Amino acid sequence: MKYLVVLIFLQLLIFYNCVLQAQWVQTNGPNGGEVNCLAVSGINIIAGTNGGVYLSTNNGTNWTQVNNGLTTTSVTSLAVSGTNVFAGTFGGGVFLSTNNGTNWTKVDNGLTNTNVLAFAVNGNNIFTGTDGGVFLSTNNGTSWTQLNNGLDYPTFVYCLTVSGANIFAGTGGDGVFLSTNNGSSWTQVNNGLTNTLIWSLTISGTNIFAGADVGIYLSTNNGTNWTQVNNGLTDTTVNVLTVSGTNIFAGTDRGVFLSPNNGTNWTQVNNGLTNTSVISLTVSGTNIFAGTFGTGVWRRPLSELTGVSKGVNDLPQEFTLFQNYPNPFNPNTVISYRLKGKGYVKLNVYDIKGDLIKVLVSETKEPGYYETEFNAKGLASGIYLYRIVVIGKGNIPVYSDMKKTVLLK
Repeated sequence: MKYLVVLIFLQLLIFYNCVLQAQWVQTNGPNGGEVNCLAVSGINIIAGTNGGVYLSTNNGTNWTQVNNGLTTTSVTSLAVSGTNVFAGTFGGGVFLSTNNGTNWTKVDNGLTNTNVLAFAVNGNNIFTGTDGGVFLSTNNGTSWTQLNNGLDYPTFVYCLTVSGANIFAGTGGDGVFLSTNNGSSWTQVNNGLTNTLIWSLTISGTNIFAGADVGIYLSTNNGTNWTQVNNGLTDTTVNVLTVSGTNIFAGTDRGVFLSPNNGTNWTQVNNGLTNTSVISLTVSGTNIFAGTFGTGVWRRPLSELTGVSKGVNDLPQEFTLFQNYPNPFNPNTVISYRLKGKGYVKLNVYDIKGDLIKVLVSETKEPGYYETEFNAKGLASGIYLYRIVVIGKGNIPVYSDMKKTVLLK
């Protein structure tokens, strides 16, 4: 009897530990700040606040303020391009760091509006949204050119995102604009938008999501049409959106919502989050981070949230190999894929000559969404290829795909 009691006690202890761990955890910093933006550079997590920039090199466990050279500390947006980190400020323009925030240099030649609200990176092109439209730099911020042809002026550009050759700009009252020519001209694409105050944009495959004052809109045809997708979304002021594979996360004034099925359903995932005013989100490795209004940064494992969403998450309807993130990268990047059926998965990395560099996955997997990390430490800068092959019943290949990535040191 004594041993039975001990066994029951241990089972209860394990159960309660699991329950306690299945929640958001507040990280040690930034100190009570308003975390306006978050970005990931390799293993580093960067937070932009009203008190400048903070850096964590250990998954958010500790944060260090890195403001050397930053003459304006109201940081409203961040972007990573290779080894360069850009910080947009309110009133101070753009700053560049080439050493993860240890030092900052002001780079705003040609930037006639210094209230920087958003960034997007497309290859060597850095786009920034301001309260006076869009600017482009093709030389790492050394100079900027205004690109407002077709934009209503003055236009508050709160968010930017890139899908292939298409660039989308979300504005403060004029809806969404699309450029198919690198920003040279813009076309308004608002059909179906009942609210034109757009706070956030994100891309998941061929789907574009827009967060507005009245919830979330989805376009499956590059903005030609939009459909509202608010089922389960109990707070419709959407401050920020981010994507991890097939999962869409929305940060609102009532916390974080998750949709695993392209916005068809949303589930609130706030367990442990005592401050629900979420104004920034990012994914780093196997964790999601939430920046809040007043209580710094919170962290939660993605695996917990995937578990929460199983009630509404249909199995994937297709095999997909996603573009790695970040890209370009140094030295770590995450490669994601989804499987619509059980199969033996081989995921390998090759150099540009086709020589095998690393085996990332070689095992049988159940249907679902998966992530794996590629560490390129010791490899030379350059273009690498990663290829997935899924082998089904009867040893027959059922899916294969290959994508390109750039290691930039």
